[in-house]
Amino acid sequence: MDPMELAFERRGAGAPLILVHGIGHHWQAWLPVLDRLSAERDVIAVDLPGFGVSPPLPPGTPYTAETLADAVESFCAVLGIREPHVAGNSLGGYVALELASRGVVRTACALSPAGFWSRGELAYARAVLRATRAAAVAVPPERAAMTTGNPVAKAISVGMMVAHPGRLPDDAVLAAGEALRNAPGFDETLDSFAWLMPPAPPKAPITVAWGEHDRLLLRRQAVRAAKWSGQRVKLLRGCGHVPMSDDPELVARVLLEASAI
Repeated sequence: MDPMELAFERRGAGAPLILVHGIGHHWQAWLPVLDRLSAERDVIAVDLPGFGVSPPLPPGTPYTAETLADAVESFCAVLGIREPHVAGNSLGGYVALELASRGVVRTACALSPAGFWSRGELAYARAVLRATRAAAVAVPPERAAMTTGNPVAKAISVGMMVAHPGRLPDDAVLAAGEALRNAPGFDETLDSFAWLMPPAPPKAPITVAWGEHDRLLLRRQAVRAAKWSGQRVKLLRGCGHVPMSDDPELVARVLLEASAI
């Protein structure tokens, strides 16, 4: 794949740490932990192609976890970064592990990574994601804004993704809904999950962590991730599928420890 210019946010100094969001999200998913991480790392939170405000993949290029990993790898080349640390959540977690399997990153940390599901768990996750996307598309931005400050509405809109919806700022909920509604890469990427298998064995040190209250990729999938990786998976206590807002301090600590090599 030719080098891609992607939207990103860069803060801090030190060893570079690339942050990769999940399907339908955007780099702002990492805002709760950015300041903590950037105190010790050169943090680069990126929008995947076809998500956030990044351009889509080139015509004819299919949306898969592997092609999105290609895009992140080429993006690093654009920035002149070699062998960065990388961390990702959900789809981004798979991308992080895929880059570790290629040996192009120094370390990888995956938070509730995709790809370790059973057939039934995959069907469930895809159904939840399709329903969440449909709800975002069906509700116009002005109507979504009217529910701002309503804890029940917030719990309904993001309760499958986080354990503590009340900890998400209202503007973050609205921005996430807009990112999901306007993601041209969503449907094809979700379709590609039907063929997604765990990546090849990693060639770089990895850390896998799972939200204790993950309602999308259920925590029993962590057992398969542990068998695949040959190591114990960290449990993020009190956290859901997107753990950064549930416990920013815990997540930042895990990411910093994972990239301390």
